[in-house]
Amino acid sequence: MLPGLALAVALGVDPSIGGVISGLVGALLAEKLTNKRNENYAAVMNTILAGSLGLGVLLIPFLGIRIDLEAVLFGDLLVANWADLIRTCIAFLMFICLMIFGYDKLVYLGLDPEGADADGVEVPSLNLALGFTTALVIVSSMAAVGVILVIALLSTPALLGLAQASSLREAMLRSSMIGFVIAILGFLLAIIFNLAPGPVISVLCIASLGFFYSKNN
Repeated sequence: MLPGLALAVALGVDPSIGGVISGLVGALLAEKLTNKRNENYAAVMNTILAGSLGLGVLLIPFLGIRIDLEAVLFGDLLVANWADLIRTCIAFLMFICLMIFGYDKLVYLGLDPEGADADGVEVPSLNLALGFTTALVIVSSMAAVGVILVIALLSTPALLGLAQASSLREAMLRSSMIGFVIAILGFLLAIIFNLAPGPVISVLCIASLGFFYSKNN
């Protein structure tokens, strides 16, 4: 996300546009590197994310622009505006459409990507749609909690929701509820103790994972 944001600022374009385009490029690159079969897709995507963050940091002094890295990486609730809310609503609507029209294909893709590809499922298109939706979610949440911490907020509820879930639908519902509770609790604690919400939410994510796995072990 950060390279696109830096380039957008340098060109005088809306940073969110650069962030979404950068996210799409990362998703396409991950798709290419995994040979369209989802082999180690998560590991490849995490590597690309780390590399893109490093590239973005290098581009800032190279392009001679000024960006508040702390706000970008860790967020600042005070800079969130109506545009961020609109982008969040758009991301939510895209997710709902993806679930309505592609739920069965996504389940098939997750269980057997090679079988889905053999049966004519457009695996690259689905991965691209997921990548675009994820990029839009990250960009829309960047102002409030930052690009790094929103990734933790995306992954931690998913890990907790998938545990002992009997179906993808149940896992998604549980993940949504867990993410909602962590976010609300994080914002409340941040307001009470006058702290930045992003780091508080991140600590809650780590604490939730630690509590869950210690309880199950």
